[in-house]
Amino acid sequence: MEFEQQLEVIKSAKVLMVGAGGIGCELLKTLALSGFQDIHIIDMDTIEVSNLNRQFLFRQSHVGQSKAKVARDAVLRFRPNINITPYHANVKGPEFNIDFFKQFNVVLNGLDNLDARRHVNRLCLAAGVPLVESGTTGFLGQVTVHVKGKTECYECQPKPTPKSYPVCTITSTPSKFVHCIVWAKDLLFAKLFGDKNQGNDLNTRSSDGASSSDNAEDAFERRAGEDSEHYGRRIYDHVFGYNIEMALGNEEAWKNRDRPKPIYSGDVLPEKLSYQNGNVEDCPNGDPSSVSAMASLGLKNPQDIWSLRENTRVFLEAFKLFFGKREKEIGNLIFDKDDQLAVELVTAAANIRAASFGIPLHSLFEAKGIAGNIVHAVATTNAIIAGLIVIEAIKVLRGETNKYRMTYCLEHPARKMLLMPVEPFEPNKSCYVCSETPLSLEVNTRRSKLRDFVDKIVKSKLGMNLPIIMHGSTLLYEVGDDLEEDEVANYTANLEKVLAELPSPVTSGSVLKVEDLQQEFTCNINVKHRENFDKEKEPDGMLLSGWTEIPTPEKENDSSLGKEEIVSTPYQTASLGTENDDLEIIPAGVDIVPGGTKRKLSDISNATTSSSAGVLDVTVNSQKPEVIDDDNDVVVMIDGGNLNANKKKKMLE
Repeated sequence: MEFEQQLEVIKSAKVLMVGAGGIGCELLKTLALSGFQDIHIIDMDTIEVSNLNRQFLFRQSHVGQSKAKVARDAVLRFRPNINITPYHANVKGPEFNIDFFKQFNVVLNGLDNLDARRHVNRLCLAAGVPLVESGTTGFLGQVTVHVKGKTECYECQPKPTPKSYPVCTITSTPSKFVHCIVWAKDLLFAKLFGDKNQGNDLNTRSSDGASSSDNAEDAFERRAGEDSEHYGRRIYDHVFGYNIEMALGNEEAWKNRDRPKPIYSGDVLPEKLSYQNGNVEDCPNGDPSSVSAMASLGLKNPQDIWSLRENTRVFLEAFKLFFGKREKEIGNLIFDKDDQLAVELVTAAANIRAASFGIPLHSLFEAKGIAGNIVHAVATTNAIIAGLIVIEAIKVLRGETNKYRMTYCLEHPARKMLLMPVEPFEPNKSCYVCSETPLSLEVNTRRSKLRDFVDKIVKSKLGMNLPIIMHGSTLLYEVGDDLEEDEVANYTANLEKVLAELPSPVTSGSVLKVEDLQQEFTCNINVKHRENFDKEKEPDGMLLSGWTEIPTPEKENDSSLGKEEIVSTPYQTASLGTENDDLEIIPAGVDIVPGGTKRKLSDISNATTSSSAGVLDVTVNSQKPEVIDDDNDVVVMIDGGNLNANKKKKMLE
């Protein structure tokens, strides 16, 4: 009887999936095989070659097509009688508003970025729809349940923020290979092949010529009649030689650092490039992005670490191929991890810069992982997490609040378990999203512009898409398609004014109200004037409190560049990459409770967040946890561990 009831609940449910990638493919398959009849999928991405090793619903012939639509078609081949509605679109689009979300019984997230997760969380809160979140990276993964008023929302706990590096470190004093990758990808590659009108922190002043006029020449401008190899060598000598010599002129900078060594192409590679296989004429398969300097030079293994000479050859050859085979794209290119030639040039450039600064060189395979924010995915982890998502979704649909679990998939057994379920926490009373707690902002109100506040705080940290900013009764800023021209001009003018000089001056003690009507999200920000900021530690020039980010230690091979990171579970620490991957934090000091041991939400007291350290401090009631016998839990043991009445290790299927 219970099975029939559960099946009826599943069949009548209307489910929204957000994300059709690594987790999404497994999830759609599992939902279909579990009996769900009405599934909607949103995903803005198209299929890439790098997806095919784990996103099993896709094939080589699908590259370039919509993930949501191809996933639908693939599942309908073995479950033709169910309804799957795909949307090849951004979940932040205006069509996916609160009314759209209200039609669903549950929302299942398989996203790969913090911004979209926050957006979905806020829409689910506003629509009153339960959300099941998930993420994986390598062998690690988690599933969490978020129900308005009953459990914490996705933003109740602090989330690690994308790793950023001060410009001065990148341009002048790199100490790690990731700094060289950022320089090669975001500065050099962008300057050479991207939008020429974009600002760039590279020194472009030429070293050629004797006069000051000649010295002011832009070294990156190609001279009339200059062949691509000469042009490439001139760029090489400028960025790896002349610019390093200029930096060495600042003696103060090298008092406590090893001095870098200028590198010139003629010293490393006096002769012209030679080719081992002659494969330089045509684009393989007619695809410009598959042109390869490695193929031209006879280099085959991407896991080999190239010497300085080999890196120089790859740099010059990749440079030559861009201008010889892909000249039409120059000026519009952005780095893409699936663009072989771009990866080769960035790897070579990063390695040459690393050699100059005494930093260990890396293989193309490693460099691609760092530049493309890749943590190599494990398909089995995605499958496990997808199964756990469906289990939690069924509990939500059946209203089994007391059985909700946040489940963590561990790389190494902890207490002889690989799956670790934790009972959800209550909503955090300090959460600025679901509890509307005011935030505090320290800022120099006489120097910072409204544009800085909008870009660095409202959009970047608070994740608002269509913000409205008010000071008292004065509307300082608004965006939207329904604005009059004079309103747009007025708000645009406000963006360039410092906070203290706005129509309603924002000074110390001011309270700004920031609202996003699309998300139905409002927060108040208390402003405090602060004169000075540490450029290294506080590069934004402003500090937001109450919105908590977690500081994470840098690693030599930091593959989490530009992405979220996991920090400090009781058992392990790992970096996140580009798989559907926002691993949650198991707060330090919180006991993990196995599935058979229930800790009541009311037992958790004195939960506070430290805005300085960004670590949740949770004190658990010292009373003995209540043991629960859930018949539908499955015991998962490692190495034949013993069970007894008081210490059962039970895991969720």
